[in-house]
Amino acid sequence: MSEQQPNPYASDPGQAPDDYKWGPGQASYGYPQPYPQPPAHQPTVGGAGLPIPQQPPAPGYAPGPGAVPGQGLSIGDISIAGDQIITPSGTMPLRGAMWNATDLSRTEEKMPAHAIVLAIIFFLFCLLGLLFLLMKEKRTTGYIQVTVHSGGRHHSTMIPATDPNSYAWVMHQVNYARSLSV
Repeated sequence: MSEQQPNPYASDPGQAPDDYKWGPGQASYGYPQPYPQPPAHQPTVGGAGLPIPQQPPAPGYAPGPGAVPGQGLSIGDISIAGDQIITPSGTMPLRGAMWNATDLSRTEEKMPAHAIVLAIIFFLFCLLGLLFLLMKEKRTTGYIQVTVHSGGRHHSTMIPATDPNSYAWVMHQVNYARSLSV
């Protein structure tokens, strides 16, 4: 820069244009924030004997079928122990966590092959063989995605859907986790 066009970002008008208050590779204005340091003690998944926060859950919410009172909660590979959320990517604070669940499963209803064979065989003997065509088989495939955001971190897990009630069970667990995050 020349004398006719001084450096507008210099704090001292006489300061050389290459003298910055921060070095190369350092962010200005405090952005981006570094991840918080993990605690010196990493509790094990499953509660590690840490007490659940003293704040009672919101009315109407109770631990799901997989939760053991006094030992936290586990949804896929996301666990709640004490006042923190433990994931494979690190720990997050429980307070203020945002929980989401998305149903990516589908339930198909189809007629099994043996019902068609029985209908054809018994149709030849009597007309009651057509009742075999009423047989239906339900099959659920897919996953339920659970995500949690807290403390500037994000983690997502996929839980396999085994029956049509899997999403209701996962939502019960997520709602309980939401009530603990308040």
